[in-house]
Amino acid sequence: MNYTELAELLFPDVTATPADMEAKFPQRDLPEGAFVTRIGPSPTGFIHLGNLYNAIIGERLAHQSGGVFYLRIEDTDDKRRVDGAVETILNAMDYFGVHFDEGATADGDSGSYGPYRQSERKAIYHVFAKQLVQEGKAYPCFLTAEEVDAIRAQQTANKEDPGIYGKYAEKSRSLTIEQISANIAAGLPYVLRYKAAPTGKTICVEDAIRGKLEMPENGMDFVLLKSDGIPTYHFAHVIDDHLMRSTHVIRGEEWISSLPMHVELFKVFGWTQPVYCHTATLMKLDEGSKRKLSKRKDPELALAYYQQEGICREAVWEFLLTILNSNYEEWRIADPVSSYLDFPYSLGKMSHSGALVDLDKMRSIAKDVISRMTAQEVFDNWKEWCETYAPDQAALIAKYPERTLAALNIGRGVPKPRRDLETWKQACDFMAFYYDETFADIAADPMPEEADEATRKTFFQMYLDRYDHADDSAVWFDKVKAITAELGFAVKPKDYKKNPDQFKGSIVHITNMLRIALTGHANAPDIWEVSHVLGEDITRARLSKWA
Repeated sequence: MNYTELAELLFPDVTATPADMEAKFPQRDLPEGAFVTRIGPSPTGFIHLGNLYNAIIGERLAHQSGGVFYLRIEDTDDKRRVDGAVETILNAMDYFGVHFDEGATADGDSGSYGPYRQSERKAIYHVFAKQLVQEGKAYPCFLTAEEVDAIRAQQTANKEDPGIYGKYAEKSRSLTIEQISANIAAGLPYVLRYKAAPTGKTICVEDAIRGKLEMPENGMDFVLLKSDGIPTYHFAHVIDDHLMRSTHVIRGEEWISSLPMHVELFKVFGWTQPVYCHTATLMKLDEGSKRKLSKRKDPELALAYYQQEGICREAVWEFLLTILNSNYEEWRIADPVSSYLDFPYSLGKMSHSGALVDLDKMRSIAKDVISRMTAQEVFDNWKEWCETYAPDQAALIAKYPERTLAALNIGRGVPKPRRDLETWKQACDFMAFYYDETFADIAADPMPEEADEATRKTFFQMYLDRYDHADDSAVWFDKVKAITAELGFAVKPKDYKKNPDQFKGSIVHITNMLRIALTGHANAPDIWEVSHVLGEDITRARLSKWA
């Protein structure tokens, strides 16, 4: 077989050479030790937590080392491509604070190593496919889908590994150039396969997360180019990661079984293999046992879930960092105020067992994150979320900006700040009592049983008679204590606990009546502060309904 002649037959329009590609995409001029990383999502319209999980790893490795983090769109599967999916990916990554130095953008590409969409790199792949054919390491395969199915059925019956290799590849490998030319002239479809030459050896790959991985070398004549000339993932990512000069490839553990094919290609081209980092599968507890997060069963797999629920981006980052690095929580306890971006992320601290996605823990982290924010930061983030997901609430925030900011400032900036807010969505419910427009819709907690209707009416009348909006908190509380005693309630809760028969209740029940009347909730921020956020008119109006 004249392989040069075969290469010209299969790729008559390819005039560029591998050397041309190397010159067009030279080594990057970066500091020593700088990482070049990427994410390569498919534009299916569904972007999930695993994409963000791997993106955070790539972003941290690149930016902590002074390197480059880029976005490559792996869109070689037309059947799965969804219009607008690239914008969905970009918007989600931007929402969660993941920023790329180069790569695909909504308007095209940004960077010198593109195109960054695999569908636009067909000519590049064909240069290297032609090289493999010229070297006798790839061949056209005209097996029909029916023939491939029959081979797989036979292999299953014989309990053999499925695939095209050995005797199952002989029909295609043995074609003469005349037969190949005739098939092409007849319009028969074909794929380009790699011509494996197994030796029975094993390969060893040093995974940056999992350590040494050993497995049999590749023995399959796997597909390089599909019948439409578009490459498979196996071929495309090897070409792209080499020419884009990726130093580390972060991807899920499901790709480990494909390593022999990828190692083979790097070896046959004579290229330096990037460091592979195979991450743990995202899991959840389901009835006491762990299972893989499912697109069909688990809404929390989709990044859209966190956006729609309003779980703040910082909390999602912090949660993922806790499962990415075993020492993150220890670092956060020692340094409660620094940005999560200051954490020295390390591949060496990663676990390769299933990463558990615990939403309760994430929401608890979110409470801590929001409690550390300034009132202005909470205001800005909540308002931004509401403008997209809760426009009626956004209108209220815009109508009452000073009141909203003052409300968000209650219990903030102190050693133990309140942890009332969990998500931006939940903030809409929690903050509802600050606006008359939404206060009416609150399903109020019941008044304390210790105060009957007559007692409640008397209390609110006495309170309003003595209420002076100009009182400071100490004077205000003295008045509350005085009314408490006059009504036969214990001023000190411990006195009521010791001698419950001597009192109607305690000051706790009195202040709870105030909280419920003002906010609808027994568990609410400081009453005096709430009153001063609402203003005297609203305060008196709400309490008067109970007098």
